[in-house]
Amino acid sequence: MTTTAPPGAPDTKTGSDSPRRAVLNRGRTSHGPGWAFVLPFLLVFALFLVWPIVHGLWMSFTDTSLALRDTSFVGFDNYSEAFGDPDVWSSLGNTAFFTAVSSLPLVLVALAMALLVHSGLAGQWAWRLAFFAPYLLPVTVVTLIWNWLYQPEIGMANQFLDTLGMEPVGWLSDESVAMWSIAALTVWWTVGFNFLLYLAALQSLPSTYDEAAALDGAGAWRRLWSITLPQLRRTTALVAMLQVLASLKVFDQIYILTKGGPNGSTRPVLEYVYDVGFTGYRLGYASAISYLFFALVIVVSLVQLRLFRQED
Repeated sequence: MTTTAPPGAPDTKTGSDSPRRAVLNRGRTSHGPGWAFVLPFLLVFALFLVWPIVHGLWMSFTDTSLALRDTSFVGFDNYSEAFGDPDVWSSLGNTAFFTAVSSLPLVLVALAMALLVHSGLAGQWAWRLAFFAPYLLPVTVVTLIWNWLYQPEIGMANQFLDTLGMEPVGWLSDESVAMWSIAALTVWWTVGFNFLLYLAALQSLPSTYDEAAALDGAGAWRRLWSITLPQLRRTTALVAMLQVLASLKVFDQIYILTKGGPNGSTRPVLEYVYDVGFTGYRLGYASAISYLFFALVIVVSLVQLRLFRQED
């Protein structure tokens, strides 16, 4: 009497594995091609990101200079000097002020623009192009345009004030106005990205809630405050977080327009790092300031994440 093994069972006579086990075994030995595809990215990642981070951290504990070849280990001297440097604190204050005056308009204006387009306004393509086109411009073009607008004699901004019978303003030369002027430039230039995020979120919202509220007699403003905006809470959290981080890293438009002036009133911390490292040749001290700022950015990011999670 002979017996047959059930389907899929291993053959005891030949000792061969089941087809399922053979497939698993083949899967364990097929990682070679995968690593071959990933290895170029890992090399570039390590060369241009990991190594600069590690090397910059080491430099922050030395007196590395562009003017001297010899480098010695100084421990935490650079960090202690940074904590006592008034220029570091003033540049951090300028960065915080710019972040405060630019982030809120960049969130609210983008939301208003997205709601306007989403409402079915005539000429959709023209509105979308007008709102997003400035974001595509390079920083040099943007600063050139706004530098003309802010010219004290022939600039359009002062000419407009003159038609209203008001005194001209030193948009980039007055310490109390310069940072506000740069914030206005930044809002006009970068609001298009936040506008796209809000518009995409609005287009993905279900229309059933809004239609049901309209049938119950709720007006447009009531539906906006009670239905649309609560559904945009996660998008608003994302936009706010991205905007705060972007504003903290401001450098380009300020450096091109004012070089941190007048009298250092618009110099952000990244420009001070640049000045210390490449004008003062103190790369070690500049690295220490940059890593302190990096730690501050991490703390701000974690605080934002915690606040948004609590709201959720």
